This record gives sequence, C-alpha cells and structure tokens, in this order.
Amino acid sequence: MSIHQGWLAGARRVPSPNRNARPAGEVSLLVLHSISLPPGRFGGDAIERLFTNRLDPAAHPFFAAIAGLEVSAHLLIRRDGECVQFVPFHERAWHAGRSRWRDGDAERVGLNDFAVGIELEGDEVSPYTAAQYRALVAATRALLAGYPALTPERITGHAHVAPLRKTDPGPAFDWAYFRQCLAGAGISA
Repeated sequence: MSIHQGWLAGARRVPSPNRNARPAGEVSLLVLHSISLPPGRFGGDAIERLFTNRLDPAAHPFFAAIAGLEVSAHLLIRRDGECVQFVPFHERAWHAGRSRWRDGDAERVGLNDFAVGIELEGDEVSPYTAAQYRALVAATRALLAGYPALTPERITGHAHVAPLRKTDPGPAFDWAYFRQCLAGAGISA
C-alpha cells in the first residue's frame, strides 16, 4: 500500500465533512480505535453514516443518542479487511476527543492536531480478524513510510490516551501480534 495526496491506495473513499486543517501540518501519532454500530453488531453502513452525518436516529434505539455527533476517523478497517477512508491523512479527523499523550518530557493534548485515527470494526471483546490485522499492518507501514515523524513507538490505543473515558481497541486487540507482524514476522491466516 502507498499514500498519494493523503489517501491510501486501494481504500474506498467516503469523504467526511467532519474534518479540518491540521494547525501545524504534523502527523506523528497513530491512535487505534474500535467501533461497531449498533454496539456488538458488524457489517452494514451505520459507521459510514455516522462519520458522514447521515445516521438515521430512528434506525436503532442506540442511534438516537449519537446521531448528532460530528465525528470521523481517517480510516475504517472492516472485518473482511476492507479499508474505507474518510479523511486524508494530512488533514485533521475528529476521533480522539479529550485525550493526552506523553511526548518525551511534555504532555500534549489536542491529539487530533497531530494524530491519525484508525477505527477497527470491532467491539473490544470479539477477536479481530486476520484480514483486519493484515490491512492494519499494510496501512501502518504506508503511514510510517509517508510520515517520518510517525514511528512504531508512536502507535497507541484510544484507551491509552483517554484512559478514564475510553477502553478501545480493548483487550481483544492483540498488541504483541500486531507489533510482531509490523516488524515483519508475518501474519498467519
């Protein structure tokens, strides 16, 4: 995979209006998330509808509470490994919310200013699929190649940057396996 003008080659583009310019143009952190809509259900178009402000509040009881949110991620990786991109990586997606990151001796806030957000279609307790890990590793490698300030040490989960608010990608995400694959150890089917 490669990145051209902020877009991941091979990803299906579904542009979100929930984005704006990065104040300093910096891309130096990758935050992994999980999402399923409705909670615990996979498939369908609800995630895409949420990130494009088209979620029907009457379609499911849970949607009524979130339909008005203006949120997005750069990339969604579906259960089958399909990548859907909502925001070019050089722009700011609205994914991290109130969050903090220890950057050397300093603590930084406003992570959307410099972080890429990747959503994995999942629910924190269901194992992620081999196809998702393959797609995540490929996308991460493209990001590492395209943005030199982003390093393997600057990859984290939403739970790590917003620990009192968030728990994703959750205990079902195998960090050791992901990092092993990212380092080139390969991915089993």
